[in-house]
Amino acid sequence: MAPRRTRLRGPRRRILAAVLLGTFALVGCSPRGNVVTNLGPTGGIPVDGGTATMALPPAATPNWIFPIGAPGYLATYNSAIQNLLFLPLYQPEQKGDTLTMESPRGLAEQPRYSDGNKTVSITLKKGYAWSDGTPVTTRDVKFWFDLIKHNKQEWAGYSPKLMPEDVKAFETVDDRTFRLRLDRAYNPAWFTANELQDFVALPAHAWNPRHQGPKETFARLMRHARQFSKFATDPLWKTVNGPWTIEEWNTSGQVSLIPNKEYRGPDKPHLDRVILKPFTTADSEFNVLRAGGVDYGYIPPSVMAQSAKFKEMGYRIDPWEGWAITYIVLNFHHPTAGPLLRQTYLRQALQHLIDQPAISRVIWHGSAAPTLGPVPAGLLEGAPYPYDPKKAKALLAAHGWADRGGGLRCVRPGTGMRECGAGIKGGRELRFSLLSQSGSTETSHTMQVIKSEFGKAGITLDIRQQPLNTVLGTTVPCKKSEPACAEWQLGFFGTQGSWYFPPDPSGEKLFATGAPSNMGNWSDPRTDRLIRDTEYSDDPSALRDYAREVARQLPVLWTPNPAYQVSAIRNDLRGIDQNPTLSLAPQDWYFVKEAKRGGVGK
Repeated sequence: MAPRRTRLRGPRRRILAAVLLGTFALVGCSPRGNVVTNLGPTGGIPVDGGTATMALPPAATPNWIFPIGAPGYLATYNSAIQNLLFLPLYQPEQKGDTLTMESPRGLAEQPRYSDGNKTVSITLKKGYAWSDGTPVTTRDVKFWFDLIKHNKQEWAGYSPKLMPEDVKAFETVDDRTFRLRLDRAYNPAWFTANELQDFVALPAHAWNPRHQGPKETFARLMRHARQFSKFATDPLWKTVNGPWTIEEWNTSGQVSLIPNKEYRGPDKPHLDRVILKPFTTADSEFNVLRAGGVDYGYIPPSVMAQSAKFKEMGYRIDPWEGWAITYIVLNFHHPTAGPLLRQTYLRQALQHLIDQPAISRVIWHGSAAPTLGPVPAGLLEGAPYPYDPKKAKALLAAHGWADRGGGLRCVRPGTGMRECGAGIKGGRELRFSLLSQSGSTETSHTMQVIKSEFGKAGITLDIRQQPLNTVLGTTVPCKKSEPACAEWQLGFFGTQGSWYFPPDPSGEKLFATGAPSNMGNWSDPRTDRLIRDTEYSDDPSALRDYAREVARQLPVLWTPNPAYQVSAIRNDLRGIDQNPTLSLAPQDWYFVKEAKRGGVGK
């Protein structure tokens, strides 16, 4: 494969241009009719039914079904499954050259802004019902809203002063229409993409038949949500309004979905069953794929040279590029590493020691590209701190670090311009521990290269690998006084990308003070102000200013951003849309009869 920077082509480049020009078509014209248009190969003679098996990422185990996310359970495969069971009001979709929120798969018509963008009116589409036949109404949306409003601290989507606090009133107009009175005027494109994307209808009649209060109801639902082994049998999760319902969800992470016979949407499933299959490593998935045991899998970048063989077997190869960034999280609240990581010069030195272009080219075989800052590639030009070991060493020496016995130690403690910095004692060793996800050869090699480069500069990096869910459950926001803050210093969960954006790639959930996915507890007043500017103003300069500032500040260490996966898909499996925001739509998949299927059979 060519280096990934040359793969960012066609539609993706024009999506970036749309962001910079502030021209997202997030509100306005709706698609013609109520029809879902599939991307990917079409044609052939459709076959009714069949089972399609899709490989999950390495060491990934779906473990959260409740459509209100909790800290530590934010993996994209969790939300992708939830959205197939419980329809969001709005879903991101690639339409030609842009990303929009106009997907016909959403439960609501396009929002209508009025009162100087202080009021939003939303109407649910006609005819939708729960799997028990009960109509979906505004009561179900209000049920969701009340749950997050009264339990916001336990909701992983909560950012201070944003949803639900930015809604002064939720007004029910009738069974299909409700109105949101906002606390101020917001940029409609931002509000639709980043706030309304969280809205979902939940079955109030089934989940709260006794009309209990939102706190008591939420606590009960959370108890069910933590019973991982009962997801497939708990009656609570049987009432759905999406195209699929659960057949199996075992503790090893395998999920089997079957069609919801009461689904009223425009894209009823064609298949009898979809199986999401877990694998401990990319190599184990590759072996099963090679044996024809997976219909929709992925090829590790290290074996891309064998892609021609898979084409001969009846697979097509299609990189799934994400609207994402990738980084190493820094725990600024760690009791001992925190004082080190809070030094700007030290973060700059660490970033200068990460050779992103070489790692992308050699380890990821061109299926990754450097992350330049807090927005997808193309919105920034040039890295503020490119690979430069000499500059890194000079920065450290200039601030009081010297080699003592094979490693750097602080020899000039203090807070002066040429001293180590606040909270760093004399003789302190420059040493960090990194908790990294397991299962990927490329990730393991990336971390070893970073460890080696750090070591050449006198910095010790200890690496510990754990399954993805363990890393996600450990690297969560924490207060300095909490014991959990001492459990990790640096964290990495970016084998498939660390963070996937909605169409508007602002940073209120990532780098704002107190943000739900601000795992390292970064806090900076200027960053907060620039983020607010992106929320309030539709001026494209607001996003550019935010991106440049955060790229310069280094709240995390930027690392190569890989494609989500290099997909290998059976030629006779059609209708697949590899959405850059990582949503799934297996209801649109179908098999076709072909004269020749190569080595893949069904």
